[in-house]
Amino acid sequence: MRSVSRSTASRVTPRWRTHRRWLRSGIPNALRSWLLDEGSLTDRLKRCCRGGFSVRVVDEGWRRPQLDEVRVLDMSVTSMAWVRQVQLLCHGKPWVFARTVVPATTLTGAQRQLACLGNRPLGAYLFADPGMQRSPVQLARIARGSALFEDAVRDLSRKPPEIWGRRSVFRVGGKPLLVSEIFLPAIENLRVT
Repeated sequence: MRSVSRSTASRVTPRWRTHRRWLRSGIPNALRSWLLDEGSLTDRLKRCCRGGFSVRVVDEGWRRPQLDEVRVLDMSVTSMAWVRQVQLLCHGKPWVFARTVVPATTLTGAQRQLACLGNRPLGAYLFADPGMQRSPVQLARIARGSALFEDAVRDLSRKPPEIWGRRSVFRVGGKPLLVSEIFLPAIENLRVT
């Protein structure tokens, strides 16, 4: 596992908006069904990868969340959270970069296991919980200069000019966590399933 560095250079914050705020023509056709799918991304990737799906942990630990994440989770700006960054792979190739921010107050009771997932997919945990609730999905076009962009494309040999992502606040046991899923160029070449 490698540590994710943060330079002191200014960073661009993605502008997250509900999908209704994006003009249909603004969302790339190749990603539309991925971005707007309300089901389990893990399950969909498993179907597409036909036995080749895996999770690679890039970084995890106690971190200070980004300001936009703090706001969405209604946390104090000085709060720490368990931050997990992973790549969702298909036959060893990164298709999705996912970042999960779990407030310390969420990591109590049964939800303590959220800090111990290792290479197991978070989606399997979330969608197995019958009481799980999910906020409306927000979308963003993520540009170079954003910390999220840099983390997501770090291992790619060719860096795209921009990438797209979605995020939602999930509630398990009534407690929140933020999941951001960033779609990498390899997924755009797929036929929709």
